[in-house]
Amino acid sequence: MNFRIMERDLQSPRSASNARARNRRKSTEAFPDVMKVNGSDLLVNDQNKYRSMWIRTYSSVWMLVGFILVVYLGHLYLWGMIVVIQILMASELFNLLRRAHEDRRLPGFRLLNWHFFFTAMLFVYGRILSQQIMHAVTPEKFFYNLATSFMKYQMVICYFLYITGFMWFILTLKAKMYKYQFSQYAWTHMILIVVFTQSSFTAANIFEGIFWFLLPASLIAINDVAAYFFGFFFGKTPLIKLSPKKTWEGFLGASVTTVISAFMLANVLGRFQWFTCPRRDLSTSWLQCDPGPIFTPEIFELPSGLPWKEISVLPVQWHALCLGLFASVIAPFGGFFASGFKRAFNIKDFGGSIPGHGGFTDRMDCQMVMAVFAYIYHQSFVIPQYYPVEILLEQILGSLNFEEQVLLLTKLKEIIDARQIQN
Repeated sequence: MNFRIMERDLQSPRSASNARARNRRKSTEAFPDVMKVNGSDLLVNDQNKYRSMWIRTYSSVWMLVGFILVVYLGHLYLWGMIVVIQILMASELFNLLRRAHEDRRLPGFRLLNWHFFFTAMLFVYGRILSQQIMHAVTPEKFFYNLATSFMKYQMVICYFLYITGFMWFILTLKAKMYKYQFSQYAWTHMILIVVFTQSSFTAANIFEGIFWFLLPASLIAINDVAAYFFGFFFGKTPLIKLSPKKTWEGFLGASVTTVISAFMLANVLGRFQWFTCPRRDLSTSWLQCDPGPIFTPEIFELPSGLPWKEISVLPVQWHALCLGLFASVIAPFGGFFASGFKRAFNIKDFGGSIPGHGGFTDRMDCQMVMAVFAYIYHQSFVIPQYYPVEILLEQILGSLNFEEQVLLLTKLKEIIDARQIQN
């Protein structure tokens, strides 16, 4: 027994030294492998980075070409594009929560979501496009009376459609699934309020003049592209934790680029009546209108010593600076909100419809915020704060039947004749 202990003691230093040698050999062999792996990882990451950039650029070019074609076709096709995008966005968001609870699918619940969606569409667009709808109606008595009745009772129709969906929801409630069903109900209404209602302001901007849709949408696209490339080549300082890829360099570079682009782009777009004239019907014919003072060039003399003596500036360019400032500073928070939302659901993108960009919701997050601001800004600071005679007449024609219109005309004639006698 003592011999065995002595033998083990004699062997232990030798075995320990061998083990240390093996460990040193493994560590020296492992280090180049680690370096090799890390180097290849860096190379792969670098390749993936540029591959992602090219895919994103390729998709952006095709989207730009398609967008230019739709703008050329006119207001009605732009509105159709917005409706299609809204449907695709709603589909992505309806599926988002449903994917998180795939084991809790309920028959008919998907159809109920779309029932609420199209009810909201009928209500919002019926209110926004009432003037265009009345102009689009043929002078035949049947269609005119049908359109007039719809506009008069549109709110009642939409209300009962909503109540139908509400009753439908109550009748589908099942035991042990109440919480999930009510979460779906709340989720559907959040989509309608936050997404659909905001993006619907885009349609209102289109019919006020393509300018008021194209300029804000272009500024968001310019800001997005500029932030991507400034961040790609110069980005070092993280901007916000919700979006780790966003950098201060990209944010500041994009802000300056967007404001400058707003001033220059407004000067170009503001010189074409196809962009500046409002559309009062649903036709696709060519437009001609009085551009008004906001699109009439003003000449400014420059100080001596400069290569130019004077410059031509459209008054709308000063409004464009406000839009550019909003698009570069505030609108990106729509993207930050979407990033935080995606983090809450542990997803990268809302969908995969657009290679390199994600889904349509990923592209429209900032656009929705911008569309609402552009509409409010236009209504508050651009259009005259009074109702033109044409709009008043259209409202009268839309709310009175033929006999009431004749009675109104008779009363107006009596009032005018009485004033002429007094004068």
